[in-house]
Amino acid sequence: MSTSAADRSPARTASTTGTAPAHDGAPATGAATGRPAPRIGFVAQVDHSALDEGRALFRSAEELGYDAGYVRVRHLQDALPSPLLFLSALAQHTERIELGTAVIPLRFENAGRLAEDLATAHLLTGGRLRAGLAPGYSAHDAIYARAFGALQGDHRDHVDRILHDLLSFLDGEIVAGADAHVEEVEPGTPLRLQPRAPGLRERLAYGAASPERAALAGRLGLGLQLATMAPDDGSGRSFAQLQLEALRAYREASLGAGHGEGRVMVSRQMLPVLDEAELERFTTLIPRERSAEAGVLAEHRRTELGGREAVYGPVVLDEPVAVAQALLADPVVLEADEIALVLPPGAPLEDSTRTLGTFAQHVLPHLLAALP
Repeated sequence: MSTSAADRSPARTASTTGTAPAHDGAPATGAATGRPAPRIGFVAQVDHSALDEGRALFRSAEELGYDAGYVRVRHLQDALPSPLLFLSALAQHTERIELGTAVIPLRFENAGRLAEDLATAHLLTGGRLRAGLAPGYSAHDAIYARAFGALQGDHRDHVDRILHDLLSFLDGEIVAGADAHVEEVEPGTPLRLQPRAPGLRERLAYGAASPERAALAGRLGLGLQLATMAPDDGSGRSFAQLQLEALRAYREASLGAGHGEGRVMVSRQMLPVLDEAELERFTTLIPRERSAEAGVLAEHRRTELGGREAVYGPVVLDEPVAVAQALLADPVVLEADEIALVLPPGAPLEDSTRTLGTFAQHVLPHLLAALP
């Protein structure tokens, strides 16, 4: 078997000789869309005290053939607040795997500085950066005011200004003309943010949950990241129905703006376990599912951190075949371009690495055998 970069994705290295799982209510083929096999990634939380463990996790994922790995971003907490620094360093210890964020909250960013940091990280990673951006709303925004400044006006207006300025800077907007005080530049020379990073703009994604925000991402030519929750619009529709509406709104807007179908990454917390000991350990690592038992844990509604009502998708803690069945029964997964396995925050390196291995070696053969 070839071990070239193009051949080492789990979607291409996992054996497809396994029997396709039976799954009531799902299409017999696993997908009727005719889409190519999805890319496979993962989302992990890397704590300040575990940077070496985070590096080891990504290196193991690369050896297993994962296409991409994403880190969570947190401010005033123990997890990474400056992911681009970590990913730039991580690029020196990996060769192929793409390195992303899920997600950088724009509420805390300066558009010009973020454009510079993204461009620098893009170059340092050799073009492997997959940055995901999102608003970063909080119902308790006042606790961030001292460190990041108080918001002036509406959250959405603030975030939209940052997003549009960021994209304009990356597109090469002239921000000023040089004067005599700009060293080594002829006065009158148009000034743009540096460094220039060709290809970066097309690799950015936006974490949008509603159809309106997903459509915005499509019009702007950004990829779309769909997480494990969706806004509750009061219609009583399921998590899958709400996300599917957002995904299709994104595709339609992307096509209408001339960007093609775009790129959709879907995150799912569907963890394969091989024995009761693993099941017990992971049960304690999922705070909202502490009473978990093997099998699909039904979706539920509650208030999320941003203060809005939300619908949370199901969690699966079960044997690999059951995880594959759950993915094949998920209509959003079947229309996505990439599936990202969400690892439980706080899981020891050994458990996270084992989960990535189990998913690649035991879930994907069943999943891919059922896909066209």
